[in-house]
Amino acid sequence: MSQSDNSKRNNDLLNGPIGGTLKRMTMPMILGMIMLMTFGLVDTFFVSLLGTEELAAISFTFPVTFTIISLNIGLGIGASATIGRCLGSGEKHLAKEYATGALMLSFVMVGVLALIGALTIDPIFRMLGATDDLLPYIRDYMLIWYSAGIFLAVPMVGNSVLRASGDTKTPSIVMASGGFINAVLDPILIFGWGPFPAMGIKGAALATAIAWGLGLIYILYLLAIKRKLMLPRLLTWSELKLTGRDVLRIGLPAAGSNMLTPIAGGVVTAIIAGYGPAAVAAWGVGSRLESIASIVVLALSMSLPPFISQNYGANKIDRVRQSYTLALRFVIVFQLVIYGLLWLAAPYIAALFAEEQSVADLITMFLMIVPIGYGLQGIVILTNSSFNAMHKPMSAMILSIIRLFVFFVPLAYLGSQWYQIPGIFWGTVLANIFTAAVAYFWFMHSSSCRLAASTSSEGN
Repeated sequence: MSQSDNSKRNNDLLNGPIGGTLKRMTMPMILGMIMLMTFGLVDTFFVSLLGTEELAAISFTFPVTFTIISLNIGLGIGASATIGRCLGSGEKHLAKEYATGALMLSFVMVGVLALIGALTIDPIFRMLGATDDLLPYIRDYMLIWYSAGIFLAVPMVGNSVLRASGDTKTPSIVMASGGFINAVLDPILIFGWGPFPAMGIKGAALATAIAWGLGLIYILYLLAIKRKLMLPRLLTWSELKLTGRDVLRIGLPAAGSNMLTPIAGGVVTAIIAGYGPAAVAAWGVGSRLESIASIVVLALSMSLPPFISQNYGANKIDRVRQSYTLALRFVIVFQLVIYGLLWLAAPYIAALFAEEQSVADLITMFLMIVPIGYGLQGIVILTNSSFNAMHKPMSAMILSIIRLFVFFVPLAYLGSQWYQIPGIFWGTVLANIFTAAVAYFWFMHSSSCRLAASTSSEGN
């Protein structure tokens, strides 16, 4: 892709019609994420064929693996916000330095975190409520997963660099390709085929590692050689300090915000674990299905920030506010439709993922309650990503703390005390209602203040 193509895309973000531009950026993300999440469900499906214990073991890993993923997401957010602002203000060479610095940081920081995780598997998962009979499965999976953690870091942050430049199509292809490779390798490595022995739950982790490794090679070639969106060399120490400081100023609070989600999820998983392996397995399946059901929200949370960052850098605050409110209105309506479809299909979906009726019943209950709050959860997610795009990472982090530890965990706990498992599900819905109200009014007030300051500056 030529430099003129990149310039044209940047101009679309700054001057093109808001609705049309967001649609053009979001549609490839939706398609790519549908493929990725579908392949993720395929992964869960194949593991479920091994038995309820293996499925429960995988469910216990979600909060922990998402901690590593959250660091990558945070660094990607920091990279996207700084690069987007540089492109919006015309500083293209500095944008390349930020891209290179973000990739170097992700490689080092994820490597350190993965090493710590590998050394603390037993105490961490016992704290989450895993029983001794599940720990061997968890060890088998997580040792391979941690070893491959750095393979995930570079593609995730690299995709954020592409999105910051306005390209959402290529990251979608990268994500979908990785998911496809993972899904193809799953049955071969889990159950064995030809020369490949049956590896069980280890095979699921190894399939993921191979897919990530191939993604790492491709994204580096794309960014450094084909697109020239990063420098084809490592940064000097002084360059890394300059770019790393700005990326981490946004990226670390963003990563912290994302890491709070698996921490809170781990607490709720521990509460769920009190109701037995069937409840944990159902919660894990429901969480995977939540990602599919919220696919549009997740896609918008990746396509909206580059739009906001570039317009924020160009001081076009009106376009920032209009894009935010347009995205929220769409998400609320769309997620209500999704809820209706999930409510109708809940028993049939549950039957696909559970051999035991007790697990199927709990999955059905999850799908008939929790998704009613997905649209409101979308408001929180989009507000968080918008705050980060406007270089307000602490606002995003505080909003995450409010959602998870003021509302989600306390309401889930109280729900479990009063109404057992249904109470946990309804507590999740109430948490989304309360946090969505806080998020919307906070963002509108913050952007109004910036708009007033901008108007006053122009008047003077």
